[in-house]
Amino acid sequence: MIRAAIVGLGRWGQIMVNSVQGKSETIQFTAGVTRTVSKAKTFADEQGFPLSSDYTVLLADADIDAIVLATPHTQHAEQIALAAAARKHVFVEKPFTLTAVDAVASVQAAENAEVVLSLGHNRRFMPSWTELKRRIDSGSLGTILHAETNFSGSGGLQYRPGGWRADRVESPAGGMGGMGIHMIDTLIGLFGRISEVHCVSIRRAIVIDVDDTTSMLLRFENGMTGYLGTFNATVHTQTVRVFGSKGSAEIRQERNFEFRPVEGEAEAIDFGAFDKERAELEAFAAAITDGAPYPLPASEAIHGIEVYEAIIESTETGRTVSVG
Repeated sequence: MIRAAIVGLGRWGQIMVNSVQGKSETIQFTAGVTRTVSKAKTFADEQGFPLSSDYTVLLADADIDAIVLATPHTQHAEQIALAAAARKHVFVEKPFTLTAVDAVASVQAAENAEVVLSLGHNRRFMPSWTELKRRIDSGSLGTILHAETNFSGSGGLQYRPGGWRADRVESPAGGMGGMGIHMIDTLIGLFGRISEVHCVSIRRAIVIDVDDTTSMLLRFENGMTGYLGTFNATVHTQTVRVFGSKGSAEIRQERNFEFRPVEGEAEAIDFGAFDKERAELEAFAAAITDGAPYPLPASEAIHGIEVYEAIIESTETGRTVSVG
């Protein structure tokens, strides 16, 4: 059983804890660190672990095997480096870092310390994602022409001044850091490296100075094209749609899969509810205990941040930007 510490106990940190605590046979949370202890003490007490505000004390605890980071984006690189130096395995929520330089340094720090470093892109664990990848890899869709993705929600409408997400430094290109980055990883996992991006990101509806309307066109090294939209002030939406010479396939709201061939009958599958947070944390635990390959390779994690950097540059310059 991996003894993990959660760092950051806001909404998402609590979701991560709830996904495995008292349920998993491979990982459990035995300690926590958060900026304002009083806000999360009741939760920590209910989950049965002590809580403090001192990350360095946590890293010195020999009874902690692994660190799970659910902290502001700008803190990830330093926190990963410190954890690796303390010989702690690290699971970090997306986005990995905000620069490719920091992503490469984080991977190198983990490799030098011989610890596992895993990135939390949980869509790779969904049965619908696995089914879509199987169809693509088998040739069922023929030559892939284009992919369209959207991950949107209403979170920006709840942002308030002083919250860390309500800061352009933490949330460049609007909803990309919280939502759209998942679709970048989805596209990389399905189709490989992205070669260039052209992004427009503006603020239309929310009060604070963070964009809520972000869309982009993509070119892939394999020759296909793509589109990604992420809107931070609308109804929750998750879609992935792939167009090929033999048909199209689509994922809607994570669980619903549809394949529509050029010839023949359409297929629809409802995969039902699935705890993707538990799946990714247990995959992290398996990588530590058994050496099992984590489904997101470090090279693809780094490339995702290269793409994110290019997106940010494109929003600032108005130009198409080459990746890497």
